[in-house]
Amino acid sequence: MVAVVLAVDRDALSDVLLKAIWRTQYAVPMREGYVEWRTGRTWYAVDGEGDRTPLLCLHGGPGSTHHYFAPLLELADERPVILYDQLGCGGSPAGAETDWSLALFLEELDALRNTLSLERVHLLGTSWGGMLALEHALARQDSLASLILSSSLASAEEWASEVKHLYDAIEIDDAAAAERELEARHMYRGDPERAEIRSMRASRSPVVYNAMWGPNEWTVTGALEGWDVRTRLKELHVPTLVVRGGHDLSTPLVSQTLVEGIAGAREVVLQDSSHMPVLEETERYLAVVREFLHETESRTV
Repeated sequence: MVAVVLAVDRDALSDVLLKAIWRTQYAVPMREGYVEWRTGRTWYAVDGEGDRTPLLCLHGGPGSTHHYFAPLLELADERPVILYDQLGCGGSPAGAETDWSLALFLEELDALRNTLSLERVHLLGTSWGGMLALEHALARQDSLASLILSSSLASAEEWASEVKHLYDAIEIDDAAAAERELEARHMYRGDPERAEIRSMRASRSPVVYNAMWGPNEWTVTGALEGWDVRTRLKELHVPTLVVRGGHDLSTPLVSQTLVEGIAGAREVVLQDSSHMPVLEETERYLAVVREFLHETESRTV
């Protein structure tokens, strides 16, 4: 019993400390709130009050949290940056009977934009968040100033096949140990005790991940089984940046599908990163994103 109480306190403390880091390191005000919508209650935070087009950030998973996006708050020096926890994780709990689907998360995203009056945004999505961003863009690209797909994909089948190749290349007989090694090589190559990682680990939802994706990255059995927008990428005409790490789960083939499918898309590879370049090569990642946002906005002046 004592161990359980200590674990809960440590997780809560981790989140408190992380927010303290945000407020001191990034020196921007944080406004937090909740969006009440048909299916749930979604936590969000808005930082920055600049007059440039807001940046709306969609975290990965499914079932992960906003915590690893903390460095993006540096971009709030000139524009609002919006983070939120998707339904079922972090500060956005869901009921036990929730019917998990892609449509549910698209409805949540629309509800967030409507509540915060986000008529036009730059949309950044990582991994699963990029899948969500693509679907949202296909439905509402006229409301987007740009699209940033970070370590993301256009086909669940293609992703699973590529990750399976990465997994098979690990010469460890124990399956659990091999999966840990996959994460160490291709998910996050930094300090596993970093505050953002600890907070995300404490708040993420395996239930959402299993329901939406499956038991692991190379086995898709959830609601996203068969998801594939490769043939629809040609419909997108919004300025698009594709970013990935040199050791990413998002392999060159996965990234190439996006770059070749979306007219005018540009790719940037951060060679020393894996699946979380925003934490692994923060300075370079932020510079790339900031430059892209500025270039996009300069075209409309």
